[in-house]
Amino acid sequence: MSTPNILILMVDQLNGTLFPDGPADWLHAPNLKKLAARSTRFANAYTASPLCAPGRASFMSGLLPSRSRVYDNAAEFSADIPTYAHHLRRAGYQTCLSGKMHFVGPDQLHGFEERLTTDIYPADFGWTPDYRKPGERIDWWYHNMGSVTGSGVAEISNQMEYDDEVAYNATRKVYDLARGHDDRPWCLTASFTHPHDPYVARRKYWDLYEDCEHLLPPVPAMDYEDHDPHSKRIFDANDWRSFDITEEDIRRSRRAYFANISYLDDKVGEILHALEATRQEAVILFVSDHGDMLGERGLWFKMSFYEGSSRVPLMVSAPGMEPGCVTEPVSAIDVCPTLCDLAGVDISEVMPWVAGESLVPLGQGSTRKSPVAMEYAAEASYAPLVCLREGRWKYTNCALDPEQLFDLEADPHELTDLSDDADCREVMEAFRLEAAARWDLEQFDAEVRESQARRLVVYEALRQGGYYPWDYQPLQKASERYMRNHMDLNEVEENQRFPRGE
Repeated sequence: MSTPNILILMVDQLNGTLFPDGPADWLHAPNLKKLAARSTRFANAYTASPLCAPGRASFMSGLLPSRSRVYDNAAEFSADIPTYAHHLRRAGYQTCLSGKMHFVGPDQLHGFEERLTTDIYPADFGWTPDYRKPGERIDWWYHNMGSVTGSGVAEISNQMEYDDEVAYNATRKVYDLARGHDDRPWCLTASFTHPHDPYVARRKYWDLYEDCEHLLPPVPAMDYEDHDPHSKRIFDANDWRSFDITEEDIRRSRRAYFANISYLDDKVGEILHALEATRQEAVILFVSDHGDMLGERGLWFKMSFYEGSSRVPLMVSAPGMEPGCVTEPVSAIDVCPTLCDLAGVDISEVMPWVAGESLVPLGQGSTRKSPVAMEYAAEASYAPLVCLREGRWKYTNCALDPEQLFDLEADPHELTDLSDDADCREVMEAFRLEAAARWDLEQFDAEVRESQARRLVVYEALRQGGYYPWDYQPLQKASERYMRNHMDLNEVEENQRFPRGE
């Protein structure tokens, strides 16, 4: 395919440690395993920021939050930032989104020509954190541990309703693309909200994990005082003192989470079946926006640079990229330049400002030398945190906290901080120099605080008097669907069929 079609399958909060080389053997995920077998699999892929909106803006643009200014789940994604949807559309692609992308602000398309669903989360500034009020919990939108204590079985939920709709619309779109009414190549993004908490799953998927041997985390809960300062802030933000988390709560939450991976596998299977049945070929990319700690250390959800929260699955099935496992660390910000590389789209005009780099050479046997960078500046932080992952090492820094250094080869669960180890002095110094060259943490902090203060004023103003929300309203042209009297019935029946009749 000289100009390939592109299918992007995105999920939410999927822990990348469960994808050491495609889905772990014990996961019931036959469709994802089949996709993995034909994909370049990136075993050490990381989010740009372990939170929904910042991670997604970075994935689409190739920019870290400090450049995109999407610091948190209520920060506007500026309409002047090119995304892969802009680049591909400019090059002649039809671009379509079914599902979540957590765009904040009046631009709810960001390069997509068509959007098939609304979003699941708010598009306004209401979820803005406030660094001026350290320790403040905003009960109506902050995570709490009720997702863990309330875990279990349900046949419908807010998120199931959403993802059922995402899969239906994406599958319908694949069939429509096969009809050939538009001869442009296409890029379809189907973006789900599972396995994001709450940890609630349908019985058919729940039952798959009755005898699962992985219902307790490999690192059990620690005493609050034994945690690093940022983890303590996460505990406090999640209101942990108001809940008594039992071992049964942990088992049920993890079981539901695994069950929802299987639920997603079915949804992905529906889309892939439609693609195969209509004999369409496409580059296929599978990725998550961030991970979930799943009770490891006692932590849940995200907001942390620990592996469970920051590591994501990433697989690419594409001509010219060999199936197999790549172990070099990579980033979700590499997706935008990778897609453009695969499509033959030149983005040199903006590449000086793009932090990501194409993964295509890694799928052809090359190696990577540049470190992977991450940032976090949202709830549970009161100054920006930064992280570098290179080779076997992971280094973190924050103006409020002691530095951390982990050797992930020797210590995959990050239990031993080597930042003060005399044998690691040279490694620490190299990371300090690299971090200082990349970040001015004082300036970063000032920019986050300015953004928060401005948004809090604007949000309060816009909620007074007439309120005009930015939520995306999917366009349905009923007069152009199915059969109408300005159409010829014979043409409708023939043109809407695949394959066409003789």
